[in-house]
Amino acid sequence: MIEKAPDLDNYSLDLISDFKHEKTYTSLIVPQLNKIEKDYQYWDKIKYIKKPKSLIMENQEDYPLEVWRLVKTQREFNLKNYSLRRSESKSKFSNRIGVDYKFYSNPYLQQKLHYLDFNFGAGIQKEKLLSDLDKEQYLNNALMEESIFSSMIEGATTTRVKAKEMLRKKKKPRNKSEQMILNNYQAIQYISEHQDDEISIQKLFEIHQLVTENTLDSENVGVFRTSNDVHVMNEITGEIVHTPPEFEELNELMQSFCEFFNSNPKENFIHPIVKASILHFLIGYIHPFVDGNGRTARAIFYWYLLKNGYWLAEYLSISRVIMKTKTQYEKAYIYTEIDDMDVTYFIHYQVKILTQAFEDLKKYIAKKKTEQKDISRFLKLKNINERQAQILFWIEKDAERSFTVKEVETIFSVTNQTARTDLEELVEKNLLKKIAINKKSSNYWKGDSFDNLS
Repeated sequence: MIEKAPDLDNYSLDLISDFKHEKTYTSLIVPQLNKIEKDYQYWDKIKYIKKPKSLIMENQEDYPLEVWRLVKTQREFNLKNYSLRRSESKSKFSNRIGVDYKFYSNPYLQQKLHYLDFNFGAGIQKEKLLSDLDKEQYLNNALMEESIFSSMIEGATTTRVKAKEMLRKKKKPRNKSEQMILNNYQAIQYISEHQDDEISIQKLFEIHQLVTENTLDSENVGVFRTSNDVHVMNEITGEIVHTPPEFEELNELMQSFCEFFNSNPKENFIHPIVKASILHFLIGYIHPFVDGNGRTARAIFYWYLLKNGYWLAEYLSISRVIMKTKTQYEKAYIYTEIDDMDVTYFIHYQVKILTQAFEDLKKYIAKKKTEQKDISRFLKLKNINERQAQILFWIEKDAERSFTVKEVETIFSVTNQTARTDLEELVEKNLLKKIAINKKSSNYWKGDSFDNLS
């Protein structure tokens, strides 16, 4: 658990004024505050701040506390309060059932949001870094990566190589981990196809059913939990980290959630990336399902970004970055709850994740562009198309790799007949050889004439 910040008796504008009148304020305290606000730090980081030697204080140990007091004062005067409650409801519970939270966009967050707005919209598209063929490959890779790592966050144990082979070759899952990955893959595909739809309780159930199929008892799939026995636990200590709202409140809460998802009025507009982050947090906080809340939350985050025009999100593996920073992901939830439901902590984390995922995509694109030069030599061969050149390139990189018709169909998003024709033509040229697996299926391996190409 994270240490809760000391209680502060009051927040006062006079306190800020007092600090500003001090000669040391500008040179010594402002730089500290800038760093704190840039990363939106909590007390557990601030308490280790060392007092500048030139700042005179009666009790030097009070310095972190005074900085925290100033941070909280400034935040409290900027934070806006929000509430997840139904706008119109005949329910007698609507006034008391809800989730209250607050946030604000400081200049650092606004700068990061502008960067994402520009690059997730016109940036890459304008430079045409993705050709039509590339887009299909990048998209397939991103869908696989997202489904794999979103499952790994929840404990799925497998390797990326095995997981991708299962998805590419459309193999039947052999265990729960592989089933989780396949479920996530199908859920992301569903969202991609329905990205312009509004959300409803029924659609939430459909998403949950997709991510938990055959990994959860059937009575708990696609329905809200019906007890209060669900808690978020510290996996190491067994300590309860979060107790979600009571199950009797779920229908009302999730109806409010759907209203919030479907509307963003001008008079109370929230930046779409900020709102997607809040929606992600709310699923985790409300914990409406027995299991699968994290996977559902990440799917909803992804859905809201696509719905609001952030087309590049489809090409990112957001969960891959979350997996690398899982502790920070968990802390972002805890910071929010422990600091009076200030969801700004979680928003900053999500923006950081999106930015890193975008940087990773740029590196991946650069790598693929370099590979294109190596692939081009296969295109010079007589009657070889781009898909076949790519297959030959993969064989050159890994002589033990094999392909199936289904795999080629999935990778390139072509018909079964096109995939079969591509492979059979390479067999005719003796660049691949066909080995039957059974009466219906075959694997295509490196052919006897392949090495003669060099």
